Amino acid sequence: MAKMWEGRTSGNTDVIADDFNSSIRFDSRMWREDITGSMAHAAMLGKQHIITEDEAQILIEALAGIISDIDAGILVFDPSCEDIHMFVEQVLTERIGDTGKKLHTARSRNDQVALDMRMYLRGQTKEIISLILGLASALTDKAEKYASAIMPGYTHMQRAQPVTFGHQLMAYVSMLLRDAERFTDSLARTNISPIGSCALAGTTYPTDRRFEAEKLGFDGICSNSIDGVSDRDFCLEFLSDCSILMMHLSRLSEEIVLWSSWEFGFIELSDAYTTGSSIMPQKKNPDMAELVRGKTGRVYGELMALLTTMKGLPLAYNKDMQEDKEGVFDCCDTVKMCLRIMTPMICTLTARTQNMRRAAGGGFINATDLADYLVLRGLPFRSAYKISGQVVADCISRGCVLEELPLDVYKSHCDLIDNGVFSAVDLNACLSRRTSEGGPSSENVLSQINSAREKIKNFN
Repeated sequence: MAKMWEGRTSGNTDVIADDFNSSIRFDSRMWREDITGSMAHAAMLGKQHIITEDEAQILIEALAGIISDIDAGILVFDPSCEDIHMFVEQVLTERIGDTGKKLHTARSRNDQVALDMRMYLRGQTKEIISLILGLASALTDKAEKYASAIMPGYTHMQRAQPVTFGHQLMAYVSMLLRDAERFTDSLARTNISPIGSCALAGTTYPTDRRFEAEKLGFDGICSNSIDGVSDRDFCLEFLSDCSILMMHLSRLSEEIVLWSSWEFGFIELSDAYTTGSSIMPQKKNPDMAELVRGKTGRVYGELMALLTTMKGLPLAYNKDMQEDKEGVFDCCDTVKMCLRIMTPMICTLTARTQNMRRAAGGGFINATDLADYLVLRGLPFRSAYKISGQVVADCISRGCVLEELPLDVYKSHCDLIDNGVFSAVDLNACLSRRTSEGGPSSENVLSQINSAREKIKNFN
């Protein structure tokens, strides 16, 4: 097949080189963006009288017909074409003849592919934001259900202080809302049109870049034509945002794996989101959570791959930049898949609140509250801290918890202690007193829930 770019060379490339150079097997997923962009370009060419208005209309109608035929499955992609741009131009020329050859006036594949990528990521980013908010809503609903369910909070994977399951879940909602904000912020930098930058130096034709950008829903145009074709910061920012999001999903997945184990027994996952063992009949494996955790490394790798590709490239466009697409496309698919599996998994999990409460009863997670009680009795905090530690050591030697230690033993450690110590170390009281903003008291958790729902509503 003749190459549309042959002229300076014969175009007779080796078949292996053709396959190595070709990108249509993956960039064909941007066909709708490519054709939509071409329709806007044709309209601009006609408006500026670079081609006649009749020719522009012929191009637009023919391009609309290609969209319809691809949608209907009548037209399939030709793998022998170098890329999606050449495929569309080839089909267009076959259908309307020489007029089809005029479409590429005042543009290059360099600015065309940058345009396609920006349009594609604009749509993908909006879809991901919607999925993030769906998961945040699911976690918020679950947090409301368990706003008062006491569980141990952990630091260093050691039982630390009392929290509630609702409070723990709302921590992930905070992370996800930041993720949604990051993706929203990135849209401002993605939604800038490069078309009209051409190969790198613009064009001598009297184009109207702003007309074309506005027609395609962009907020503005790239101010420098070299940057317009060589910039992939928007891809890197997208991959970075996805990596942070996946880190959050991975942390939640790790806790789901731990919480659903026999050792913790804090939650029960629906059978719909677990698998069994091929040899051990008692097993109920949290495979969906494990896969989300595992796929996080895949997304990280795609970010590092593109950073590495871009770091040594001289301006402007280089063929190395073709390597942006497969990683970005795979990242889009992976992130959306993980969000789509995580949301119903959260919706259907059940908390084993008795197990959570039992775990909270051990580990002396109310020791800080004992120290705070002593501070209120007049001791400096560091002295109160030391006495509380000695009381904990005494309890360990006696095989009891703070709530069970006799008053006379308490008083042997500090004569300021009175009967009020037992209400001070009661877990329910410990939680209810944690009224500092953002803390785990039921009222605070409900306040966090209301705030999160308002933020989600405003996003929508």
